[in-house]
Amino acid sequence: MTEKLYYENQYEKSFTAEIINIVEKDNEFHIVLDKTNFYPEGGGQPSDIGTIESIPVSSVYENDGLIYHITNKKPIKIHKVKCSINWENRFDFMQQHLGQHIISACLLEKFNASTVAAHLGLTSCTIDVDKLLNITQIEEAISYANDIIFENIPVDILYPTKSELKKLSIKKTSIKIGEQIRIVKISDLDINPCCGVHPKSTLEVQIIKVVKFEKHKTGTRIEFLCGKRGIQNSFINDKFASTVCSNLHCNPEDAILQIEKLTQDFSKLSAENRAIKSEIADYEIKEIIENCDKIGGISIIKLIHSDMDLKHVNLLASKLVAYDNVIVLFGVKADDRATLIFMCSKDLNIVSMNTLLKDAITLIDGKGGGSNFSAQGGGKSTNNISSALDYAYMKVQNAIN
Repeated sequence: MTEKLYYENQYEKSFTAEIINIVEKDNEFHIVLDKTNFYPEGGGQPSDIGTIESIPVSSVYENDGLIYHITNKKPIKIHKVKCSINWENRFDFMQQHLGQHIISACLLEKFNASTVAAHLGLTSCTIDVDKLLNITQIEEAISYANDIIFENIPVDILYPTKSELKKLSIKKTSIKIGEQIRIVKISDLDINPCCGVHPKSTLEVQIIKVVKFEKHKTGTRIEFLCGKRGIQNSFINDKFASTVCSNLHCNPEDAILQIEKLTQDFSKLSAENRAIKSEIADYEIKEIIENCDKIGGISIIKLIHSDMDLKHVNLLASKLVAYDNVIVLFGVKADDRATLIFMCSKDLNIVSMNTLLKDAITLIDGKGGGSNFSAQGGGKSTNNISSALDYAYMKVQNAIN
């Protein structure tokens, strides 16, 4: 069994230990120490990282009472090796974990919303509760949670006997024979089994911020940040708000109204722009049809467009094939990429546009597909786009003749 120093003093940053085993797996070394302050992944909390004799420890896990430290290099020493944990990483997760306990307890007390899952990640922390909550309820719970932080409540760790456990107001917990259960107690607010490491006081969480919340299954998922993460997020949000207000020449209270007005104006202008483009396209297609090749009463339009918006090219093609007896073979060159757009009128059944495109697109090292009447695809070889269109034109010409 590995002695767990992190339960004796969670603030210890370095220690000396003996290596009792090294297992090599997949070019990595799984090192077992006689004692460790590296917290292994568990209880929703990621593992510590750090070094053993200056060799980076990437992750830590526990198996059958032994704690394994994974490195990509085998230590030369095995006696009295110097070990250090990454303290910034450790304390960050201590803050997030205790913050999660506080949020869960506040949601339960205020709205009887039980936490059914929790995740502590490197950038994102979430809890899932079994009730649908609105923004007013979440704001009330988080305000209460931050009040709890500043009450500077001690965090107690208990190892109760079976009889003592029965007296504690916690959910039913199954205990294996000979197992010692570990309880985290935050006054009367939260009393729960937990194997993680936490700060000694709620004050060390510093701040709890909700980033977002959303409906998840039949309940609510809440994303939150604690401690330094929450403070950094506040700086980012303040900078964002200041920049927005400066550009809009307004105060924060009026910014949302200004943004809503700009959004409405943009939507109106976008609609007008689409209408103008459609009108311009109508003039373009008349000229294109008048000047295109005609074989057997069928208009064949073969054109290469350079640096033109694909949406506009598709609009042109769609308007052209709205006429009877039209086949469109378009190529588009843009940003070192070639695109083929093949379409034909619904009254034509001479050649499948899908088959034609798949034959021609090999010349530009591309992929694509579609239907008998419309197909599109792209490739990297812009130099061969002309050859691809010539080949497609020849196939159409042969099919008509």
